[in-house]
Amino acid sequence: MSSAALRLVLFDVDGTLVDSQGDIVASMAAAFQAVGAGAPARAAVLGIVGLSLEAAMQRLLPAADAATHAQMVQAYKDSYVALRAAKGAASSPLYPGARAVLAQLAQQPNVLLGVATGKSRRGLEALFDSHDLRGFFVTTQVADHHPSKPHPSMVLQAMAETGVGPDDTVVVGDTSFDMDMARAAGARGIAVSWGYHPLQALGAANHVIDDFAQLPPLLDQIWSK
Repeated sequence: MSSAALRLVLFDVDGTLVDSQGDIVASMAAAFQAVGAGAPARAAVLGIVGLSLEAAMQRLLPAADAATHAQMVQAYKDSYVALRAAKGAASSPLYPGARAVLAQLAQQPNVLLGVATGKSRRGLEALFDSHDLRGFFVTTQVADHHPSKPHPSMVLQAMAETGVGPDDTVVVGDTSFDMDMARAAGARGIAVSWGYHPLQALGAANHVIDDFAQLPPLLDQIWSK
């Protein structure tokens, strides 16, 4: 990078770093089955990826009460944990180039990496273990401790923990929730084209990349200005 200022790169997880859509769709079907409701379409399920589970259930089954939503959340979690236990790392494979770019950025002394995810702490830790990712990230923000995206709380907390301001912070994600969260926090949003929301939904993004290899040079370009 062109200066010694600290920079922060926050990554979404599902649909950005890993492709977990198979288990997400299956677990959502289990959640709906648990309350005797018909499962939503795949596109509808992928459309809520990034939200907290509570917010996702409210959006997908708005007529249900809080107790029903809570039952659905638990059924989803039970299914997801079981699938992860059965499949291991194959449950949520890394997208091509993800590990190489994380390693490249982590080697830069003025670049800090973090995560801002709708996953629970338990889910994120299990993912880190399955892919040996734990050493890359200095700040990890999860759904347990924050309002659902697109509220800026995760980004604001990550910036507070690292001492990096919004001008030196970027959020890399695949959904409108990620891009709206970045904008609300005053950070820059970089959308990835391989995730779960169509590009036309990512209008709040400052930049779009089609391959992980495009990220480091884009960051150089952003921070050289």
